[in-house]
Amino acid sequence: MDNSDDARLLLASRYSLIVAEERDEPRFLGVFRQAAGQLGLPVWTWSATHGLVRDGGQAQYDTQDAGKAVAFLTGLTDPGVFLFVDVSTGLSSPLLLRQVKDFAQGARPGQTLVLGDAVIPVPPELEGVAVSWELKPPDVGELETLVRTAMGQLQDRGLAVGLDEAGVASLAGELRGLSAAEAERAIQREAVRNGRLDSTTLPAILQAKAELLESGGPLELVAPQGTLDQVGGMDHLKEWLTLRRTGLDPAAAQAGLDPPRGVLLTGVPGCGKSLVAKALAGSWNLPLVLLDPGRLYGPYVGESEHRLDQAMETVAAMAPAIVWVDEIEKGFAPPSGGDGGVASRVLGTFLRWMQERPPGAFVVATANDVESLPPEFLRKGRFDEIFFVDLPRAPERAEIFRLHLAKRRQDPASFDLQALAAASDGFSGAEIEQAVAGALYRAFAGGRTLAAKDVLDELQASPPLSRTRSDDLVHLRAWAEGRARPV
Repeated sequence: MDNSDDARLLLASRYSLIVAEERDEPRFLGVFRQAAGQLGLPVWTWSATHGLVRDGGQAQYDTQDAGKAVAFLTGLTDPGVFLFVDVSTGLSSPLLLRQVKDFAQGARPGQTLVLGDAVIPVPPELEGVAVSWELKPPDVGELETLVRTAMGQLQDRGLAVGLDEAGVASLAGELRGLSAAEAERAIQREAVRNGRLDSTTLPAILQAKAELLESGGPLELVAPQGTLDQVGGMDHLKEWLTLRRTGLDPAAAQAGLDPPRGVLLTGVPGCGKSLVAKALAGSWNLPLVLLDPGRLYGPYVGESEHRLDQAMETVAAMAPAIVWVDEIEKGFAPPSGGDGGVASRVLGTFLRWMQERPPGAFVVATANDVESLPPEFLRKGRFDEIFFVDLPRAPERAEIFRLHLAKRRQDPASFDLQALAAASDGFSGAEIEQAVAGALYRAFAGGRTLAAKDVLDELQASPPLSRTRSDDLVHLRAWAEGRARPV
């Protein structure tokens, strides 16, 4: 059900008071106007600057004060939908709350008061009287309409527009997760900056979307990094992920398959857990969204939970997508109890979302210290599977050397990869990468091409963590025994 259908259902059900959370005021007004129009109901709008205005009519005298506007409505006998915007601060007034409650309890049939704002929790005084409603992000159909409208506007301004129907669908898909206003601004800005709107403009619009998501929020759009074929080793994990990808196909539901939910990757630091998330996005050709729990917390009551709710709504609008939570134990550690219960509520909200997440939202969470996670995270249903990423074995280390040498424009065939793999026993993938990078510095400083001896010298000079902190490794492996699948 889209926003207009949802709003029409509420109005048709004759709710007298709706508290609506919306971040896109013009779209919010448009949704309710459309819903009211389908039901043949007149629409009135109120703002502190214009007062109470019936669509197509004049502003009512002396109604800029919300209380006076509600008092005016109390005297009306005809049906109508009354849309009030920016009223959350006014609801701190006990008098206004009483007036709103009196109106709702005495409203005539067909009269509905809608209180809208970007953040507007239902006051305790209105619980049981008001129904909550939330403006959802636009779906692909709405975004396609928005793109076509923007194309017409840009053509009227003399800009070149070269998007066919496939291009319109592609751009609308890339804009998922933004509000209609944000999507329109991104299109207009980048089209004007580039002098055109065509396939060459899409990367710039995608970058604008990434900047919008990152501006103060907990989400970040991350560029995929290669594919799973370019990740050394982890054959069991890669095979498992390939199988899970089939669950996103439209025919999967008809075959009785549940959509894949996610995977928890735990194990030795530096062994490629984060790389898997980036490579998976490339293999599955899906957007990769990083959720940073540290950016959820705000100074005001309810702000942290609200930020998480908004982030999860954005993820739902972008689905199918991969949600990456890096080092999840640092963001969702057990609450300490010294924060007024904020961490507990955020944790509860996130766990509930994980259990009820929308189809197509695939979570890839990584953890270096899995034992610090609340036990609820490890319960069946949160993740499809838990994998333990151990230190790479000799064949995997040889493959990692091959990948990193090729990445730095070296010919892997000119190196004895087996000898390098044998010399790097106990090294993680990240430590092998640093050994190659350090060896390249050695060779460059000496004015020569990179040789295997440079890499061997670098390995000798930098002992791995598996030796310097061997007790930690033994503890990790003991925990994983019987609890997690090997990669």
